[in-house]
Amino acid sequence: MELKAVILENFRGYKEQTKIELSALTAFVGKNDIGKSTILEALEIFFNNNGSVKFEKPDMCVYGAKKEVRIGCIFSNFPEPLVLDVKASTSLKEEYLLNRDGDLEIHKCFDCEGQKIKEKIIAVAMHPTVKDANDLLLLKIEELKQRLEKLQIDRKKAKLNNNPSIRKAIWGSFLDLKISETEILLDGDSGKKTAEGDVKKIWTKLSEEMPVFALFQSDRPSRDEDDEIQDPMKAAVSEAIKSVQSQIEQIKEAVQRSALDVANRTLDKLREMNPSLASKLMPDFKTEPKWDGLFKLTLRDQDQIPINKRGSGVRRLILINFFRAEAERRQKEENAPGIIYAIEEPETSQHPHNQRMLVEAFKELSEQLGCQVLLTTHVPGFAGLLPVDSLRHVELEQSRIVVKCGEEDKNDILTEITRDLGVLPELNEVKVLVCVEGPSDVLFLLNISEMLHRQDPDFPNLKNDCRIAIFPLGGSTLKEWVNRNYLKGLGKREIHIYDNDKPEYQQYCDRVNARGDGSWATLTGKRTIENYICPSLINTEYGININFGDDDDVPALIAEAVHVASGSPIPWHSLDDNHKRDKKSRCKKRISEVIVKNMTYALLAQRDSQRDIERWFTEIGRRAN
Repeated sequence: MELKAVILENFRGYKEQTKIELSALTAFVGKNDIGKSTILEALEIFFNNNGSVKFEKPDMCVYGAKKEVRIGCIFSNFPEPLVLDVKASTSLKEEYLLNRDGDLEIHKCFDCEGQKIKEKIIAVAMHPTVKDANDLLLLKIEELKQRLEKLQIDRKKAKLNNNPSIRKAIWGSFLDLKISETEILLDGDSGKKTAEGDVKKIWTKLSEEMPVFALFQSDRPSRDEDDEIQDPMKAAVSEAIKSVQSQIEQIKEAVQRSALDVANRTLDKLREMNPSLASKLMPDFKTEPKWDGLFKLTLRDQDQIPINKRGSGVRRLILINFFRAEAERRQKEENAPGIIYAIEEPETSQHPHNQRMLVEAFKELSEQLGCQVLLTTHVPGFAGLLPVDSLRHVELEQSRIVVKCGEEDKNDILTEITRDLGVLPELNEVKVLVCVEGPSDVLFLLNISEMLHRQDPDFPNLKNDCRIAIFPLGGSTLKEWVNRNYLKGLGKREIHIYDNDKPEYQQYCDRVNARGDGSWATLTGKRTIENYICPSLINTEYGININFGDDDDVPALIAEAVHVASGSPIPWHSLDDNHKRDKKSRCKKRISEVIVKNMTYALLAQRDSQRDIERWFTEIGRRAN
């Protein structure tokens, strides 16, 4: 199931019911203490409600008049059909358990009125409200049969050993079911009737289909003396020991038995010599064995430097990926069909290069089947690396927290985020912002600049030049970035380099060049950045044989050639557009990440590519000085 939205009501700062739309990749952006982490912790309570985040009475909004807190989740891609047992198969639609949008909406409600918190789980659905048809999910099979009799429905219209069949027959007997939005108790005590009948079975089955939710909190211990920070692999050893705990217990018992046998035989011999002394002695194991102390695992780099001697940013990066690995282990063990990674402030302690790397990793994760990624950040630079439709701006409006969606308000959301968060001190040393269309262009420039710098040190190396920052604007949002001049508030000169495959981009270059603030923009001399690569490098990398000109669609040519070389029985022209786009995207990424690293100045000259590229970096270097 895919998490489509979360609903908060009377939970911490969210007094009024607030619906927050989610996507495969969602980033909550806003000031500190505005309510970003509240959203992730509410989801942790919904899915897990244990450990570091568990619902407590202080979680209730202090300004709310109600004593009930609600955390709701709306799911799409729910299981169809829903198998309740070997005799009963049904669907959420047939059971009238979908909301007005056709989605599954589940609320967990926490009643804080009494001394003890009472929890109930409800489905908000468009359900029959007419008498004798509004409570069928709560009835057991004998009660359903009695309802058939009461309504004088022919028993032949239903399978009498099948609850869904009986319900369907009863609902079908009404001319008007008076369908209306209803709250249906799935589990817990409503105060009037405890959930029973098939609703419990339905909730049990739905629970098995829920994604694993894994939260990585920003305030995770980060003291230098903390074991997990000193060496993240200690946590890995600890988890490994837990996984074989039963075998360890067997080993411990075997060792204790053997040791006790030796000790008792020793005492027997002592009694032969000194019975009085032997009577005062008895075997006793002083402490429990500390198994994790037996295993010393660390990660070392090629210079044999252990991880615990590296910087806090490197250690945190490893911790984030340790967290990912553990979340995937949980998903596998629980046989969950999906996983939601929720990570607070992933940019903490990370160099801008690592931040870009993290963003790319999160985007790739979110594109995997059954994966969603939720992030929080208050850093505008990090937010600027993310797709605009993934952004959710959390802010306070007239004492109410509102969450604006980038997809709906993309004309204004970036301006609001920049205005709200301001400019970070870390950007003070940046003099030039290099703006390109997408992440693959960023990788290309980073790698090609390193090669040019080796040829001539006067060319800047973007990988380690703190005067220069790169922004992937995204083709779909390019117009907004240029027309609205979102980066103006940063007070930096801008270099814009766009592919030549879309002639309309020339007007955006003209607007940048007309600003008169030292900014400069150009289209590539060739169709796209990929056209600057020597074909021999591509052919060697892929094991294909293609050639191309300046105006050819290089990623498409590669994708088609690789597809044909794979021996696939499906012709390239028969693939749908989504498959073709995916294959092209993978080729663009591989060119920028791998192939361009093998470029040399001689190969650039061979393609007559060096003049264009040198001009770009000359302009960048001139504005960085």
